[in-house]
Amino acid sequence: MAERIDGSLVLDCIDLSNPDIHQSASLMKKACMDSGIFYVTNHGIREEVMAEVFAQIKKLFSLPLKEKMKLMIDNNRGYTVPKKNQFVDPETNLESQAEGYGIIQEVRDGETILEKPLGVPNVWPSNDTLPGWKEIMIKYLQEVLDVGRAVSRIIAVALDLNVDFFDQPQFLGNALSYIVINHYKVGGVDPTKEPILGTPTHTDPCLITVLASDGLPGLQICKDVNTKPRIWTNVAPLKGAFIVSVGDMLERMTNCVFKSPVHRVQHRQDRYSIPYFLFPSRDAILECLPSCKSAENPAKFPPIESKELMSFIFGELRNGRVPVIDVTKY
Repeated sequence: MAERIDGSLVLDCIDLSNPDIHQSASLMKKACMDSGIFYVTNHGIREEVMAEVFAQIKKLFSLPLKEKMKLMIDNNRGYTVPKKNQFVDPETNLESQAEGYGIIQEVRDGETILEKPLGVPNVWPSNDTLPGWKEIMIKYLQEVLDVGRAVSRIIAVALDLNVDFFDQPQFLGNALSYIVINHYKVGGVDPTKEPILGTPTHTDPCLITVLASDGLPGLQICKDVNTKPRIWTNVAPLKGAFIVSVGDMLERMTNCVFKSPVHRVQHRQDRYSIPYFLFPSRDAILECLPSCKSAENPAKFPPIESKELMSFIFGELRNGRVPVIDVTKY
């Protein structure tokens, strides 16, 4: 990891086309232990596909508010806009100006992968309003899952596991794919006077996050949350790359060896991003991995079923809160 002249971070870069998986695993392990965040390149999703996805999400958010409100449902998906005082950053006291759109993988192999109310269908704009929008997003959801699985294989090697450890049916065989399409608006705020809050301080509660952005700055990480005042560093976008970060579930499984980075979004111009949150199968058992514990360093957390954590996470989202998993809580 290096720092640019403007002070933003340039992350370690993992080339998914590198045939030497052990070389990639060594670099990824370093990144996951240091900051918990890195780039991935040569991920297999074509540039024109990404361009079309971002063109489509801009069309969605350009719809009249009346049309967007028709797509709002209370089940972690569809159109969302913060309510008054809903997402306020505790450090800056800024209030989020973002609007979003959530999509959860509904069905795989004929089975719903979440119980009600989380397992209800997504809401989609009509084909008359946005022709082909649903199909484009479903295809993207499937392709980015492949990226997440490719990353998980390198993570497995980095943790001295079999390369297919996370591919097992009981883990990512029926993985939960969840994306939140974000539009960080400027609105009525003067961005020349102060930054605009996109997303307040948080960590991601999943296994890993695969982030696509429009190339504009805004993502910030804090490597040491105990420093007062906290030091926030901008993460430099890298054209053609995803930004991948460790989630709370993986931090828990690694006994806090890998870091789930504390981050937020502050921006000064209209910005779009698509974080993809990869969750394990709901029946997966999350427990400390063998390489991350010893007699001198025993497991910090007891085993827990993935669905127990997911029930909490999506319950928080459904109630309009950013889910915060304190890894010492369980």
